Amino acid sequence: MGRLIDGEWVAAGVDPRKSSGKFNRTETQFRNWIQADISSEFPAEKNRYHLFVSHACPWAHRTMIFRKLLGLEDFISVTYVEPMMLENGWQIRGDSPLDSVKFMYHVYQAADPRYSGQASVPVLWDKQKATIVSNESSEIIRMLNDGFKNLSNSYYDFYPEEHRDEIDAVNDRIYHTLNNGVYKCGFARKPEPYVESFDLLFGTLDWLEEKLSHQRYLVSFGISEADWRLFTTLVRFDAVYHGHFKCNLRRLIDYSNLSNYLRDLYQMPGIAETVEIEEIKTHYYGSHDYVNPSRIVPKGPLLDFMAPHNRSRFE
Repeated sequence: MGRLIDGEWVAAGVDPRKSSGKFNRTETQFRNWIQADISSEFPAEKNRYHLFVSHACPWAHRTMIFRKLLGLEDFISVTYVEPMMLENGWQIRGDSPLDSVKFMYHVYQAADPRYSGQASVPVLWDKQKATIVSNESSEIIRMLNDGFKNLSNSYYDFYPEEHRDEIDAVNDRIYHTLNNGVYKCGFARKPEPYVESFDLLFGTLDWLEEKLSHQRYLVSFGISEADWRLFTTLVRFDAVYHGHFKCNLRRLIDYSNLSNYLRDLYQMPGIAETVEIEEIKTHYYGSHDYVNPSRIVPKGPLLDFMAPHNRSRFE
């Protein structure tokens, strides 16, 4: 079992402040908020906002799923980046609202000419103000869920007020040990932080396997943002995290409940078209030369997320 120290979920008996060689994720810096209130600084409006995303990135994938399920494809336009992230970072593929931008760092500099941090995806861009609303995926999906309710015809609410404490608690553990835990394993520079992250990661997978043995989704009321935040990690697990990031105690397919759960989510209408496994593999194996110096992208594994799943006992 683990606990939180300084915002990091760590194994019992381990203090991250005394360790080294750990992967530490950079904090996002654009944290504005879209609201339904038309008098707000960033009101929800049709055709005003634009997403920059990557098919490969799990954080960007969250926003693509919410845009799809909440019926916002006609409200929020999108630009994709190339799967390879090389010396200039993410390269823009296709058209965007900004003229003559080739890389994502150009988008950040268009919002703030002094910006010098990471040029990550997703980015939610305001075409009217010509600036970045947010580059924090966890907040973007809540804006899409809450801010556009009066404009879209979606009946989904993935973050209902009466269940937020439960959703937040599940999100917290999964983020620190699994969503970000795979990166802590893959980018660790010393054995100790790798082993610590590895043990926490598989402890969380074991916990999820048991939880999903008696309920269909992660929280009591039904499908929530916690499920979709987990989904984008699970769908990449056997393809890249198991091998490329050395998360190889077990494959996801070795967990019967988690595998059924993943297929259940994948087979929801519209979700399969947001998943591009070949782009995912190309990005991870081809971009991280310090993890995979040869940049050889493996041919496998064989994955079939459309295989039948047995979840009828939870209907």
